[in-house]
Amino acid sequence: MTTDVLVEVASEYESILIALLGYGVLLVTSGRVVTESLAWADDGYAESVTDTDRDIGTIVGKTENILLLTFVLAGAYAALAIVFAAKSIVRSDDMKNNSLFYLAGTLVNVTYSLVVGVVVRVLLGAGL
Repeated sequence: MTTDVLVEVASEYESILIALLGYGVLLVTSGRVVTESLAWADDGYAESVTDTDRDIGTIVGKTENILLLTFVLAGAYAALAIVFAAKSIVRSDDMKNNSLFYLAGTLVNVTYSLVVGVVVRVLLGAGL
């Protein structure tokens, strides 16, 4: 193997590592960011959410994180709106009961996912 090939392979591994670290950071920290944001906005938040709602929110939120980061890394910004709209339609019944909880949680999660996505894109040299 020539030096140029080795440099190219190392660069690919570095890009993969940066992307994987982005996913890891997002998945590990997003729940905490959303929970702390909602608790800051509403002192009674922790008591008002059932364990079932919290568990479903975690599953939906983590799936949303993966999709949003993937779309940002792919530069597929139009697809971001589709995820946001689909989530609103699927969880419309839940939103009727506690719209502030679902809307605020979604907006915080989407915003945080986008920020992490943009940071990862910049680190990868892909720009905005």
